Amino acid sequence: MNGSRNLASTDADPGRRAFLRVGSLSLLGINLSQYLRLQSLMAADGAAKAKAQASILLWLEGGPSHLDTWDPKANSSFKAISTNVAGIRISELLPRVAQHMDKLAIIRSMYSLEVNHPEATHYALTGHRENPAMQFPSVGSIIAKEMGARNNVPAYVLHPEPSRIYADYFKSASLGAEYNPMFLPDPSLRDFAVPDLSLPKSFAEGRIQHRHSFLKIVDQVYRQKEDLSEYASMDAFAEQASRMILSPTVKKAFDLSEEPDKTKEAYGLNSFGQSALLARRLVEAGCRFVTAAGYKNNAWDTHVSNDKNLRDTLAPRLDQALPCLLEDLAQRGLLESTVVIAMGEFGRTPQVNAEGGRDHWPHCWSLALGGGGIRGGQIIGASDERGAEIAERRVTIGDLFATIYKAFGIDWTKTYMTPIGRPIKIATSLDDMVGEPVKELL
Repeated sequence: MNGSRNLASTDADPGRRAFLRVGSLSLLGINLSQYLRLQSLMAADGAAKAKAQASILLWLEGGPSHLDTWDPKANSSFKAISTNVAGIRISELLPRVAQHMDKLAIIRSMYSLEVNHPEATHYALTGHRENPAMQFPSVGSIIAKEMGARNNVPAYVLHPEPSRIYADYFKSASLGAEYNPMFLPDPSLRDFAVPDLSLPKSFAEGRIQHRHSFLKIVDQVYRQKEDLSEYASMDAFAEQASRMILSPTVKKAFDLSEEPDKTKEAYGLNSFGQSALLARRLVEAGCRFVTAAGYKNNAWDTHVSNDKNLRDTLAPRLDQALPCLLEDLAQRGLLESTVVIAMGEFGRTPQVNAEGGRDHWPHCWSLALGGGGIRGGQIIGASDERGAEIAERRVTIGDLFATIYKAFGIDWTKTYMTPIGRPIKIATSLDDMVGEPVKELL
């Protein structure tokens, strides 16, 4: 079944919508240049109203079944339950999340173009299809660049470090290496520590400051002789490294031993739970974008024994960590300024295969988000009775990114230029059109 064929002729088609919009400009007495300027001014106006200062992406690697989480259907083994918002029902596998539905919005009409994990992961994190001729920056890198670092804390952190096949998709591409994420080990490990964050005992703070000053002098000499772009990144790394190493705030943020055992247990003594807890600590310290990728090795890729895997491990860990994170952020006054997103790269098939599993399904899937000015307690879009096709309001990755950027006050219509002069839209919908914020969410 092909979701794109089903939707191509509808008014929701972004190419047609944009054509009609531009074609109507003459009726308003403005030209395309004036229209684009108005778009820019609208984006700037949004920046003045922005609430988000940070974001936490709970990355559900492998592609969770929307049918058994956010969009329960009759063809799921799990029943739908009521939430604390009248009229919104989610899977019985998420009873704790159900009591926080007022803080979350669910998009039930997400649409992707890719059916395989690598390509779909790239698309979900960058908003672009893979292209051998160029690389694209991730949403985390763009937010790091646009918002900048605070309090000497890295602007963008990812933990645990992803497998090699996916690592580049989280990075900054041509934006500059300084906007790559800081990769961390699994925070649930007993010996968890941030590499290179502590000085050897033989090093005094004055000594490292002296060395840093000396390196600045050497760098200035080389700059007079050669014009190498790499120096910009080297400068950024040196500055960031020295500030981090000398900052008690940074060291404390990464130190999970500061948390009471009761709090660690509340989040879940597993990779996903501790990743969510560390994400809260980092945002509290000033980090702009944290990806908590505690589901490793395509954990949500339930081609075999979908129901058992969801019931025994996958859903319980999400149902434990997500509500705890939302409560924690709210109690600390951080939820209003922190966008929390729980998503994977696609959904799962409505039909169950011969091994009791569900296969990849990009044509219609769901995600949840809240905080940072996102209006919770609502459903955006709808799927058909089987959860196979979009029945109402298609939302693309570009639309999602445009929404997130607007929450931050970032101009979602912005285009970056690569070093060789190729344009990259930061929020691209289908047909290379600019994504549009989901207005009901903001």
